[in-house]
Amino acid sequence: MLAPDTLCHAFDGTRLIASGELVTVAPAVKQAVDDGARGPVLVFDDRDSRLIELDLRGTPAEVLARLAPAPAVARGPGRPRLGVTAREVTLLPRHWDWLAGQPGGASAVLRRLVEHASRDEAPKQRARLAMEAVDRFMQAMTGNFVDHEEASRAFYRGERERFATLTAPWPADVRDHLRRLATTAWDAQTG
Repeated sequence: MLAPDTLCHAFDGTRLIASGELVTVAPAVKQAVDDGARGPVLVFDDRDSRLIELDLRGTPAEVLARLAPAPAVARGPGRPRLGVTAREVTLLPRHWDWLAGQPGGASAVLRRLVEHASRDEAPKQRARLAMEAVDRFMQAMTGNFVDHEEASRAFYRGERERFATLTAPWPADVRDHLRRLATTAWDAQTG
């Protein structure tokens, strides 16, 4: 379940309905649908351009209530839950031998290795995720637009001027959001 403060953009067809935190976008979407939005009405998560499905049944207050996170369940006495998930790891015997000789035990060493690798990979992963967000948004919103394929190619080649030229005739709200996503992706690749 998404948090109510998730940042998103909502479109009625190619018209931007609302953007901001989900808690403010959801009532705007509800209102647009109630007022006869022509659609399709799509809400995109700003982080990855995944579609957010909203349950718009009932009143605006009921829609918002469904966004609220479930209350935390009180735990009884005992050791606190640390968020650790036990899973099976398959390694060769020489790997287990090496782990056994490391200070802190196998779990501690594996956690350190994962932390180190995730820090090193973070910029690459951010760039990849930003590229995927552009692709996801384009597939959902611009697939039928003139020059969609060429704009997609220009995006992946990093041809910023050509991308801007090809997307210039597109509906302003879609074009502007797509350009922001593309700029974020390009900047993540070079940064």
